[in-house]
Amino acid sequence: MNNNMKGFFKITCIGLIALIGATVVFAAGFGSAYLLTQIGILPVAAPAAPVAEGHTPLPATPTSEWPTENPWPGGTPTPMPIPTPRTDDERGFQIFWEAWDLVQRNFYGPLPDMQTVSYAAIHGVLEELGDPYTAFIEPEPAAILSEDASGEFEGIGAYVNMTEEGILEISGVFEGGPAEQAGIQEGDRVLAVDGVDISNMTLYEAIGLIRGPAGTQVTLLILREGVEEPFEVAVTRARLEIPIIEVEMRDDGVGYIRLYEFSANAREQMERGLQELLDQEPTGIVFDLRMNPGGWLDQAIEVADLFLDDGSVLIERWSDGREEFLPRGGVRPGDIGEEIPLVVLVDRGTASASEIVAGALQDHERAVLIGEVTFGKGSVQRPFTLSDGSELRVTIAHWFTPDDQEIHGHGLEPDIEVPWPEEDTEEDPQLERAVEYILTGE
Repeated sequence: MNNNMKGFFKITCIGLIALIGATVVFAAGFGSAYLLTQIGILPVAAPAAPVAEGHTPLPATPTSEWPTENPWPGGTPTPMPIPTPRTDDERGFQIFWEAWDLVQRNFYGPLPDMQTVSYAAIHGVLEELGDPYTAFIEPEPAAILSEDASGEFEGIGAYVNMTEEGILEISGVFEGGPAEQAGIQEGDRVLAVDGVDISNMTLYEAIGLIRGPAGTQVTLLILREGVEEPFEVAVTRARLEIPIIEVEMRDDGVGYIRLYEFSANAREQMERGLQELLDQEPTGIVFDLRMNPGGWLDQAIEVADLFLDDGSVLIERWSDGREEFLPRGGVRPGDIGEEIPLVVLVDRGTASASEIVAGALQDHERAVLIGEVTFGKGSVQRPFTLSDGSELRVTIAHWFTPDDQEIHGHGLEPDIEVPWPEEDTEEDPQLERAVEYILTGE
């Protein structure tokens, strides 16, 4: 794995962990955009979630019927009053208003604004569902994740993470991108952006300052190991495609292609890389889906279609028993990867959309899976864009493989199990076993 790919994987994992805490492979929850829109593109604004029969939506803000007297002397700002409940649902929620009213009236110290309170309440309610993939994403990270999921963005072409000390660090640069051309290196630490100190910013706040329209310039204050004083580097932003594949034609005649995530242009990049290998007439292909957290459902279907000439890729099943085989009408025959011998590498980080692809290729006996049991993330999230730009992702269904293997909570069993060594090693026994299988058939 080259440094750029290492950096890419690093920021993918760290950025998501910073966003959702203990929720693992949350990026895999882009969900059933293919099913819901028929074109695989998330809607700019989704319709509001329906209200269950017999339930009245709770008021979001005080109404004219609520009391507005100020109990505080001396002109202290008026606490938000307790609403008068009118329905059973509102009476059930009354305890929240009582508690918040007491906090407003008695807490010694500054209070958060109501937007912060609202976000905290949403996070708390969703936590009670017991589903880590039904999640609320606040506007700033939602915008960045949405742009990344498109497969393109405008910026400097660098991967970043936040160190334990809260310093923004360059974990890799795009080959030939603006950051590399300006001399930025892996391991550089960014102290300021256009003169603005970012030491107390979150990862997404800092990324928001660094990104910007193509053709514009941003100046980074860089601290580099071995250089005594920080120095400034000016970088001209560009429109960039996020590299999500790694391609190598090995000396033994086996082609290797790794897909790091299912962003909106995964099929396009996979087909391009696969054609590059096929032009060199490999003995077979190793398709590496290890540590791939998933992504867009339509791209998973399209990538699987590259290797399949018939049948479905998955079954989508709802809690009421409804189900659908996707894609409707089956995959299209005649794609470039349908004949070449194929092995798929999987591990505990293979999740969601990558499990869909691996499961389809296994069930259709198109490929042998080698490695470890996969993560087991087979739930479908529907994304709703809220009025302030935040996003709510709600689990609505589960995925199953064409032969009805349940992915969620189970994962996929490899055909040939090869555990990763517990001790650090530069060897890759899983890859070597895959190459051996292609060359010998055993």
